Amino acid sequence: MKSKHWALILGGSSGLGLATAKKLARHGYHILIMHRDRRAAMDDIEKGFDEIRGFGNSFLAMNVDVLNADKRSDIISNIQQQLPQGHQIKVLIHSVAKGTLKPMHSESGPTLTATDFRITFDAMALSLYDWTKALATAGLFAEDTRIISFTSEGNTKALPNYGAVSVAKVALEALTRSIALEFAPMGIKANCIQAGITMTKSFSMIPGYEKIKENALKKNPQNRLTLPEDVANAVYLLTMDEAKWITGTVIKVDGGESLM
Repeated sequence: MKSKHWALILGGSSGLGLATAKKLARHGYHILIMHRDRRAAMDDIEKGFDEIRGFGNSFLAMNVDVLNADKRSDIISNIQQQLPQGHQIKVLIHSVAKGTLKPMHSESGPTLTATDFRITFDAMALSLYDWTKALATAGLFAEDTRIISFTSEGNTKALPNYGAVSVAKVALEALTRSIALEFAPMGIKANCIQAGITMTKSFSMIPGYEKIKENALKKNPQNRLTLPEDVANAVYLLTMDEAKWITGTVIKVDGGESLM
């Protein structure tokens, strides 16, 4: 009997989100990706989407702004219409990477403002709760749903130009713990994955990322960076029946990079 379970990936057109979509599709999940990309980028993005389609499960992609609260109800209605009768969302992946990368202090250039912090917090943290609540209210979650988001070592270590994102990551982890506690009666499990330094489009936008990459390679006992596929493998592990007692925690997937 074909599965009626879907994985919804918020931010799945590249990086960790796309790798996760491919992994879950390979293991029988129908995939719904929400992303916000320019038309000029779609040719390359469609190549990744075609790979997902090749696994033979249902696949939907919506180029929408998942951070727009005014449009969220319309997007939810669209999901309800698109999913076949009896199908539900079993996995929710939060892979939204929209943040302001400015320093707190600079003698010459622009610095972080309160608005920068709010925009980054709303996108990279609060949107996890917004979408969890909206999908739960709409009755779209399956029993034993797994919610997984991505944090980073910036949750505890100060990095230049990373102040706003760091605040958002700490909040994301706190929200994950609260979701795990308060949505537990619905059967929801929620966890964060703390990935090691991974070469993604969002990472390459961090000022000085080359130095961060170099330091990560020196620290990692595996002598390589984390790959998106490493993270996707861990996500899949957290969706398995054997992982149903894991909730409200942060799991490091970095090959030992954070040990030093």
